[in-house]
Amino acid sequence: MVYFSAKINKIRYLCVKNSYHIFSKIKMYRRKFFKSLSAGSLGLLIPSTVKAVQPVVSLFRDDTPATNIAEAQAIPRTKNSMPGKYPAKVVKSVRPDCVADGKPDPEVAYDMLKSSMLQLTGEENIRDAWLQFVDTNDIIGLKVNPVAGKMLATSHAVTQAVISQLEEAGISRANMVIWDRREMQLHETGYTEENYPGIKITGTECEDANGGYYTPEGKLYSEDRVDKNHYFYADVDGQYDDETMPFMVNGGKYSYFSKICTQQVTKIINLPILKNAGASVTLCMKNLAFGAISNTGRLHEKLWMETCAYACAFPPLRDKTVLNIVDGLIGCFDGGPAANPQFICEYNTLLVGTDPVAVDRIGYEIVIARRIEEGRQTEERPGSTKFMELAQELQLGVADRNRIELIVV
Repeated sequence: MVYFSAKINKIRYLCVKNSYHIFSKIKMYRRKFFKSLSAGSLGLLIPSTVKAVQPVVSLFRDDTPATNIAEAQAIPRTKNSMPGKYPAKVVKSVRPDCVADGKPDPEVAYDMLKSSMLQLTGEENIRDAWLQFVDTNDIIGLKVNPVAGKMLATSHAVTQAVISQLEEAGISRANMVIWDRREMQLHETGYTEENYPGIKITGTECEDANGGYYTPEGKLYSEDRVDKNHYFYADVDGQYDDETMPFMVNGGKYSYFSKICTQQVTKIINLPILKNAGASVTLCMKNLAFGAISNTGRLHEKLWMETCAYACAFPPLRDKTVLNIVDGLIGCFDGGPAANPQFICEYNTLLVGTDPVAVDRIGYEIVIARRIEEGRQTEERPGSTKFMELAQELQLGVADRNRIELIVV
């Protein structure tokens, strides 16, 4: 597993630096990696989402495939639609003592979140702050990110702080759902019903008690967890081998939204991690877009940037995501979205806002500054904020840094 981690990280660096012509090599290592999954565990250093190592390839192409984004734009917006109650407003909380001995401190994380919520909303107590976004009738989905394994998953300190404050606002645990694309990764990173009693833990891609992905009839268990009435179409065909298919759910030109988003939850609180993707970032929009749809492998080469924006423009995400809380207590400045120990760092930061585009823009600023400081690049690279600019055009939020109000706590 460590061998393939090194190989894939090297390929990621070369892709971001120069070109996209070695994508076929990534596919080769990906096939080897998935075969190793079938023989063992998902592992900690390399997640099964290693296919997401090609984040900026679309910047070098002018043959962007056709999509159904116009259909999303034609659907009327709601009062909850992105960018939410506080467009272009981001609260940044920094506490040097939020990580002790390499572990996030739950009490400090709670305080950071509380102060951020009060600053964002202008309320005097935490209950009223949360009730601006949710109520006791909502089923609230907490979209965490476990794809890099235990080393760099959404911290339990931040997730528990959110849950505690929701409970203070009168929200029952029975009305909370912790979710991500892959249920197996949730369990591996400690997101289990044993650790979160009374809260549903679920994912789109799943396995049975014996680690199998298929029913006795040969059907993927995950097929029943996608909603074929809600989809992102792109004129790129997904073709996968037997080892990869359980992590894609379906092939073809349609990416279906998870029923978690379309049927199970009424509100989404987005909890990404402050980390890089090449010379860009994988924060709010990437966590939502690639975490909520199937058949994503086909999208990385030509449509990574577009998918981050476009998938978020569809109602299951656009109209339900009411708050974004970026966990930057511990993050990374290189090697993302995987976890590479030499690039993991303590940002000691939380970013909070309803506008996912503005939050991503501030997060980008933090990560790129660290990358330049560490010598991973010398300056911002053209096109690295393309997905934010596309999202701004779709009225999902504000990407223009000059228009963003940043409040530092």
